[in-house]
Amino acid sequence: MKTWKNFLKEEDGMGTVEVILIIVVLVGLVVIFKDQIGDIVEGLFDKITKQSKGI
Repeated sequence: MKTWKNFLKEEDGMGTVEVILIIVVLVGLVVIFKDQIGDIVEGLFDKITKQSKGI
């Protein structure tokens, strides 16, 4: 139990919390803009395929 209390008092974990919050925000943005991101990626792959056939 003492270890758990010391863990809660440490400030080293704050970096971890910040990273987790950033990941949550990025995942949220991907979920919100999933269709638009998919269209962009699909367009890029189509362009790559068309240009590679020309080589």
